[in-house]
Amino acid sequence: MELLWILASFVLLILAYFGVFAPGISGPPLAWLALVVLGFISKLEIPLWVMIISGILGFIGFILELFVPAYGTKLFKGSKYGIRGSYIGLLAGLLFPIPFGFVIGPFVGAYIGELFLDSRDHGRALHAAFGTFVGFLLGILINFAIVSLLFLCWAYYFYQFIVSE
Repeated sequence: MELLWILASFVLLILAYFGVFAPGISGPPLAWLALVVLGFISKLEIPLWVMIISGILGFIGFILELFVPAYGTKLFKGSKYGIRGSYIGLLAGLLFPIPFGFVIGPFVGAYIGELFLDSRDHGRALHAAFGTFVGFLLGILINFAIVSLLFLCWAYYFYQFIVSE
């Protein structure tokens, strides 16, 4: 049974790292959930304060994932079309075998999205797309850091389990 908990927990961690880049899948809450699932192993005693702090980190990552790209767009005078375009561009970049598609896709998508708002103002669309892109990358960086921190916590308790065997 312990092997099943470890396997489920590890799969959640892999999904958490995938969720850092993929829209619609939030990485930090999945990383927290991986730690919670690891806590179901009877030989492990993960302190409550670790669960609470890691849960708060997961929640903060989830909230930042929603608001940081929009903040970057607003900071650079973009619109909701740019935000939507960046998410569509990200999906396209992930699905098609374009080198660095997850980086290029959001920028191109935001640019095209801004052109839907005003097709004649390419300068403003480029400026807003850059802001969306910066916000999007900042969100990825923050979430990657949070998921990595929770992974280190997970690895510590997994190591404690291995040593106790």
